[in-house]
Amino acid sequence: MMGEKGERTAAVVLAAGQGKRMQSGVAKQYLLLKERPVIWYSLEAFEKSPVDEVILVTGKEETDWVREHIVDRYGFKKVRAVVAGGAERYHSVCRGLSALDGQDQRPDLVLIHDGARPLISEEVIRRTIEAAREYGACVAAVPVKDTVKVADGDQFAETTLDRSLLWQIQTPQAFRYGLVKGAYDSLMADPALQKGITDDAMVVERMTNEKVKLVMGDYRNIKVTTPEDMTVAAAFLDDLKKM
Repeated sequence: MMGEKGERTAAVVLAAGQGKRMQSGVAKQYLLLKERPVIWYSLEAFEKSPVDEVILVTGKEETDWVREHIVDRYGFKKVRAVVAGGAERYHSVCRGLSALDGQDQRPDLVLIHDGARPLISEEVIRRTIEAAREYGACVAAVPVKDTVKVADGDQFAETTLDRSLLWQIQTPQAFRYGLVKGAYDSLMADPALQKGITDDAMVVERMTNEKVKLVMGDYRNIKVTTPEDMTVAAAFLDDLKKM
């Protein structure tokens, strides 16, 4: 399936994290959430979405296992490749983007998504695709609900930020492929620029002159990091079944 004007859209789904805060010997993306691995939900959402192909990035020792026990077992037809990630998140993204570069047809747009966000909806995926097509770079995000203060070195409140201007960033983050691939290539060429990189929008902001559009995400699109997050995610899934 092609997008508008024959555009091809790909997704890089990241599942290479160790999940040390989950207090489990199993990486968080493979823990069972309502009898399915956490990563299953993200892959299922992209399988049903307008995305044409998916690159799944896993831990170095997990590629064969994931291909057999996740991709093949559940029949994810859009997963074109399972590739090994790197030491940091940006290494893993770069390897996913490079896998797309090696395809016969490079995509026009690419979405980058954390596999530890199992509640991503097809609606948010569509919104980010449309915004990337219009603006070139966008991220799913939600307005911050809480008051946010900046602390000094002694953990005293120094400044209260204007909450009306603050957004909590989620994934997917979507870009013109050439834009984000070029930004990552420049980043990887200079280790001094890699310090403090936490998401893909930062790479584009730091390495190019492009502005990144904020697109309304979903408050249920949480990142599963701790055991408490699993409980919350399960409750959200129960609510979605009732809708």
